[in-house]
This record gives sequence, C-alpha cells and structure tokens, in this order.
Amino acid sequence: MMAKQHLVVFAKAPRLGNVKTRLAADIGPVAASGFYRRTLNDVLRRLASDRRWTCHLAVTPDRAVDGHRFWPRPFNAIGQGPGDLGERMNRVFQDLPPGPVVLVGTDVPGIRAAHITDAFRALGNNDAVFGPARDGGYWLVGARRRPVVPDLFGGITWSTPRTLKDTLTKLNGKKVALLDPLDDIDDGAAYEKLITGAL
Repeated sequence: MMAKQHLVVFAKAPRLGNVKTRLAADIGPVAASGFYRRTLNDVLRRLASDRRWTCHLAVTPDRAVDGHRFWPRPFNAIGQGPGDLGERMNRVFQDLPPGPVVLVGTDVPGIRAAHITDAFRALGNNDAVFGPARDGGYWLVGARRRPVVPDLFGGITWSTPRTLKDTLTKLNGKKVALLDPLDDIDDGAAYEKLITGAL
C-alpha cells in the first residue's frame, strides 16, 4: 500500500499588523492584510480539496487553530508550535503520519495543483524538492522523509538571498529536484508587478 501524500499549507492568523509586515511597510497594513486573506483563501481553494493528497493547514499562533473566522470552513488546522520558521517546519515534517510531505506558504498567488503534483512526482526519484523563489528563498519544499534528513531547516537565515543555497548545502549527497521558479509577494515592488500583470 502506498503511503499517503501530505500537503502542508503554512499560514499565520491574518490579523491586521501581524501578516506581510514587509509588504505593509510599502502598501499599508490594511492593504497587506487584505492581500494576505485573499491569497490564503485562493491557495486553500485551489489545493485543499484535491484527493491526491491530504491537506493540512499549519497555523501560527497555535491559539488560532480554533479561529474559524480566519480559516475557510470546513477546515481542520494544526498548530505550528514554537520556534523560528525552521523549527516549526521541521516539527511539522516530523509529526505528520508516514508519507512524502510538501509544504507551501500563502504568499505565492501563482501556486496551482499542477505544481504540487510535480513536487510529489519529483519525490518519487529524489530525497527532496524545492520550488525556488527569485529572491533567493523558496516557495515550496518537500521531502520523502525516509531516510530522514535530520534538522534540515536548523541554522538557516530566513528571508535572505542565500536561504535556498544554505538549505541545499544541508542536503549534500542527497538527490534534490528543483521546480520552476515562482515569485512570492513580500514587498511593494513585487505587489506592483502582480497587480499590473508583470508577474
């Protein structure tokens, strides 16, 4: 019997002033929060109902797990737990039932089910898969989880031009696949490109 495929969508409770803070510095907190809510709902609508994988919404802060006003219904949310982004991602990778895991965020409006399908397909022949972002980070990460890559995300400096390179260094000797790059919307320049159709 084939192990179940797990898609994890990482999300923050979309409270005004707590999401997309770099974007908010450029376009204002109300517009940034509205963008985040729309993108969160769009990503979940596109990806959550696909029967090829089980979708988990991993939220922070943990007390927002029961915040039904934030998450589309019916949707079960799980807490990310404490720590930096790497610690929280590592915890989710370790705590899920057996099977390959693909994790995405909610700041890439261009994510489609086809991207997730490609990622799981890549994990058939690779230990890990990444969707590179043009800013040096990544919009998707996935792993077979057997054999386990311990502490894949520990010691990574997030939101820098070296984030992907530093993570790949930890996978030295492992087979890694790269998907096509997509843009995440982290600042006003990226947001402007999105709304003018330049992305």
